Amino acid sequence: MDEQISVQSVTGVDLTLNLAGPGTRSYAFVIDWHIRLLLGCAWLLLASYAMKLSLNARSPDALLSLLPAAVLYFLYHPILEVVMHGKTPGKRIAGIRIATRSGGTPSTASLLIRNLFRLIDSLPALYAIGLISCFVTANRVRIGDMAAGTLLVQDDSAAGKTLLRLDALSGSRLPLDTLELVDQILERWPTLALDNKRRIAGSLLARVEPGSDAAGLADLSEADLHARLLALLTAHAPTTDG
Repeated sequence: MDEQISVQSVTGVDLTLNLAGPGTRSYAFVIDWHIRLLLGCAWLLLASYAMKLSLNARSPDALLSLLPAAVLYFLYHPILEVVMHGKTPGKRIAGIRIATRSGGTPSTASLLIRNLFRLIDSLPALYAIGLISCFVTANRVRIGDMAAGTLLVQDDSAAGKTLLRLDALSGSRLPLDTLELVDQILERWPTLALDNKRRIAGSLLARVEPGSDAAGLADLSEADLHARLLALLTAHAPTTDG
C-alpha cells in the first residue's frame, strides 16, 4: 500500500503527497522496459531489412546498425525523464512522477544523477538492490533517489497544479499576500463576468504596478488583463508596457 508524505513548499504551504510503493514502481518499469525493447528491436529490423545493414558487431556498418538500438535502450530513461519533467510513458500510465523532496520538479542534474545510479540499483540482477532499498527505506526510495534527492510520488493533478502555482509565487518580487490574491483571481477568472474582471484586475494592477494609468487599465482587453495578472507571478516579467 502506498504511503503519504507531508512536504513544505517554498512558500511555506504544507502539501501531502502519496509515495509510490515498490509495486507501482515495478509496474511503471515493466511498461517502460517493453517500450524501449520494442524501440530497439524496431530499429534493428529497420537497419537489417530496409537499410540492408549488417548486425554483426565486427562489420563496418555495425556503428550505424547497433549503436542507435543501444542508445534507444540505455538512454531511454534519462532522456525522457528530462524531456518529460520527471516522467516516462510507463510512469505516466502508472500515474506516478519523479519529484524533489519538496514536491517540485527535479533539475536536469538530479535526473541524470538518479539514472547514473541505475548501475548500482540494478545489481546483481533484476534491480534487486533498488527493489530491496524501496522496501526498507522510509520514503520507499532506491539508491539513485537518495543520491539525487528525489522521490517517486503519485501524479495527483490537483497537487501538481498547486505546486506549480506555488513555485511561481516563490519567484516573484511581490508580497505573499498579494501573490495569493492574484493567484485566487486567476483561478476564478473563467467564472467572473467581464465587468468584474475589469474592475478587480484594474484595481489590483493599479495598486501593485507603479505608474499604472487607471483609465488605461480600464481600456485593456480581457486577454491583456489576464496576461498582466499572470506576469505578476513571475520574478522577471515586465510590469509596464513597452
